[in-house]
Formats: sequence, C-alpha cells, structure tokens
Amino acid sequence: MEDYLDPRNAEGMPNLADSAFALDFLLSVKNGIRNYGFAITETANPQLRSILVKQMEAAIDLHGEISDLMMKNKWLHPYDFKEQFPIDIKAAETAVQIAQLNLYPIDTDRGGMFATPNK
Repeated sequence: MEDYLDPRNAEGMPNLADSAFALDFLLSVKNGIRNYGFAITETANPQLRSILVKQMEAAIDLHGEISDLMMKNKWLHPYDFKEQFPIDIKAAETAVQIAQLNLYPIDTDRGGMFATPNK
C-alpha cells in the first residue's frame, strides 16, 4: 500500500474496521468484567455488592454476545488456532502498512480524477 489516497487501498477496509471495532469492544467488556470482580471483593456494603454482581453478570452476557457475533462473522476462531493465526497475521501486516504510510505527501493533487477500485 503506497498511496493511501487511492480508493483501491480501501477495498476490504469496512470488514477490517468492523472486526477491529468488535475486538476492541470485546476487550473492553472483558476488562470491565475484571474490574467488577475487583470492585466486588473490595465492597463492604451488601446492597452495592449485589448491584455489582448483577452488572458483572450482564457484562458476561454481553461478552458472550460479542464473541458469538465475531465467530459468526469469522473474525474470531477461539477454538481453532490454525484458523485464527492467518487473521492475526493479516491484521498485524495491515497495521504495519498503515504505520509506514506517508500521510503528508508533498503532492496530493489528483487533478479531479478518482481511481476506480478493481472488482
């Protein structure tokens, strides 16, 4: 990927973005579950503890829903390393390519022309 302004380089990005957003959401929910666990063990008030337990259970359910969505869309293969590994490699390669882009090129003039992505 040499030219980030070329629309051809945007092919497949919506799916990559969706999977990245879902993974970020999954990790955030997982972190929230961990934090609820800490909070429950530090709380002396039984009513507050009960509320935190209910919220943690809801977060666990949400984690399951996000995991199911990701598995259904083939963004996550928690039980099959051979399926998950190529997805992780592709994500890492894409991140490296994006990091290497010249985001501030000297000439950005396209002369009013837009490339048509190959189908």
